[in-house]
Amino acid sequence: MTQGSSSDFPSPSSVTQPFGDVTLPPGVDEAQLAQLAGFAAEVAERAYSPYSGVRVGAALLDEAGEVHLGCNVENASYGATICAERAALVAAVAAGAKRFVALSLWASPMARLLPCGVCRQCLFEFAPELVIDVTSSDTNRARYSLTALLPGGVTGDDLV
Repeated sequence: MTQGSSSDFPSPSSVTQPFGDVTLPPGVDEAQLAQLAGFAAEVAERAYSPYSGVRVGAALLDEAGEVHLGCNVENASYGATICAERAALVAAVAAGAKRFVALSLWASPMARLLPCGVCRQCLFEFAPELVIDVTSSDTNRARYSLTALLPGGVTGDDLV
């Protein structure tokens, strides 16, 4: 994986937090999140999006410090489309990771996109406290906690 450049991304002071302050996980700093944004932007260039024209990249940081990448892969049936977030999650699990601390999403040429409901639930399975940074070619970074985006996510304890 190439090293992402944080110089192309907004400084920490320009990161908005629409749902209130989001505490960074231990061992994760602003420089790492900016680097994740760089990785997400790089992998978005590999997206397959002939129908929407929206390229999305995801960089998922596991608790061991490894970065797992994914991009959206559209399908003419739409329902078979794979979101970048789930692509990164599946790649991470295939690599043996199951605990995650941060996710960076990058989209072009749209305004900021948030994970869809299915992606939120899939991420919640592994990391309810996940920090999510999102940006696009047209907007500044914004930061969310997964629990703010998916209050009351389903867990194994909810199953009968």
